[in-house]
Amino acid sequence: MKGIRDPRLLPIAEKVEAGGRLSFQEGLVLYETQDLPTLMRLANRVRERKHGHKTYFVHSIRVSQTNICYVGCTFCAFQRRFGEEGAWDWEVEEVVAWVRERYQPGLTEIHLTAGHHPKRPFTYYLDLVRALKASFPGVQVKAWTAAEIHHFSKIARLPYREVLQALKEAGLDAMPGGGAEIFAERVRRRIARAKVSAEGWLSVHRTAHQLGIPTNATMLYGHIETLEERLDHMDRLRRLQDETGGFMSFIPLAFQPDGNPLARELGKREHTTGLDDLRNLAVARLYLDNIPHIKGYWATLTPELAQVSLDWGVTDIDGTLIEERIVHMAGSPTPEGLSKEALAQIILAAGRIPVERDALYREVRVWDRVGA
Repeated sequence: MKGIRDPRLLPIAEKVEAGGRLSFQEGLVLYETQDLPTLMRLANRVRERKHGHKTYFVHSIRVSQTNICYVGCTFCAFQRRFGEEGAWDWEVEEVVAWVRERYQPGLTEIHLTAGHHPKRPFTYYLDLVRALKASFPGVQVKAWTAAEIHHFSKIARLPYREVLQALKEAGLDAMPGGGAEIFAERVRRRIARAKVSAEGWLSVHRTAHQLGIPTNATMLYGHIETLEERLDHMDRLRRLQDETGGFMSFIPLAFQPDGNPLARELGKREHTTGLDDLRNLAVARLYLDNIPHIKGYWATLTPELAQVSLDWGVTDIDGTLIEERIVHMAGSPTPEGLSKEALAQIILAAGRIPVERDALYREVRVWDRVGA
């Protein structure tokens, strides 16, 4: 590769060209280098080697059956207590009715994440999956983070394997990747003290993969973590993926600085910069050589930056969402949903090929144009 200005990137470029795996120290060089054009080209090289120009999105609806939660993560603006203004807590029938009101033809994914409700029994969650599968045949249910599975394990007094097996038998198709935050204990103690531990999060996903439930993985960045802690997070994911192969995508989530205790404590009002977001995505594409997709989540990046990220290693920009609430209650300035046509146009305008997918990354439609 010509035009490399940072000599530290020369051996890394040779390794990337040869399909080799980067070391932890080489990952840190990617975070430190000011040679951003080379970083972009390397990430794009891997992206196109894996998927060519294809860029994926899903027609999905986001559902949170409650925002009542006892965990108290300091970065969260979503959680409420019983009786607090803005709290909601829906019965199974109310969830089904909410989805039915917003259902659109061609919907392939119902994405469920919510708070850790202290009183709902585990049977409620099984009933919810069964009801959604019965009411919307053919739509896949991607539900509950590893943190929520850990919560179910506690209230049901069952090991992760039995909880996940029961959910799978009820109709669970896949799991989202939330609740990972940053694995480093120093950070976790400060931002998510009462949430599942890093080891617990990884154990839930390991068990899901062993049961044939594919999952995603996230990383919440842009608050108090160091670059070494970001890379440590990716390193633990890479090792688990070597073991199980069950991760479909990795989704860096930029910290949203409104309405949460951590932002007030840090005096933080600014969102992450576009360059930090793009660098983070490129490092992920180069370091996580065994995870198929890096997702540029438009709801936190903005649609415009998600479009640019397609040159920085990204092959998925998530989906239509339909009334996403969690990141928007924390201050995301983006729309709460985008149409399929809008997503396809974003991808086409970047010179890539829009591919509508389902929750399991099976191709539904390749878009060659938008409109009549």
